[in-house]
Amino acid sequence: MQNKGFAMNRRGFIAALAATAALPSQLMALTSSQAEVLVGRLVDDINKVIASGKSLSTMVRDFEGIFKRYGDVKIIALSALGPDARGLSGAQERAYVDAFTGYISRKYGKRFNEFVGGRIEVDGTRKVNSFYEVQGTAYLKGEAPFQLNFLVSDRSGKDLFFDMIIEGISLRLTEKSEIGAMLDKQRGNIDGLITELKKAG
Repeated sequence: MQNKGFAMNRRGFIAALAATAALPSQLMALTSSQAEVLVGRLVDDINKVIASGKSLSTMVRDFEGIFKRYGDVKIIALSALGPDARGLSGAQERAYVDAFTGYISRKYGKRFNEFVGGRIEVDGTRKVNSFYEVQGTAYLKGEAPFQLNFLVSDRSGKDLFFDMIIEGISLRLTEKSEIGAMLDKQRGNIDGLITELKKAG
């Protein structure tokens, strides 16, 4: 049986690299090679942060920049909120997306120190329905390698990742559950959720 702590450790590493989003409704001009190039750059930037020796607070800021650069941030945030996103005012949407971005960056960026010496390698790409799946392998110091897949589309007009799958576990669904629990705690109050997100992570 797989050690539970080990599984969470590995999942935490991947969570530090990516956030989540809804599936794209259509594929535009994105190609397999473009999807692989995007993930290759993302992986290079993440590997540099891990190996940088920077302070944890600086790593967190670096991660937020990487998330904004390579992730479909708005889609990721609204997907995590689910159906409640449809009722947001313009001001609430902007405030929520900003708070969610900070929350994700703090929550997962803090884990960088645990994975110094780790790296990710891109193995290949395949088309899946209306998006591309870029397949890779994560190597953590002292642990067995494991597979991870980045899902990439150009739904927002740019090549961006919108989900990540590690050993069959979707980070999109994981984070959606977390945000749902926070919203329930706030009894469905979006402004309360935004305030909570600003403190969480």
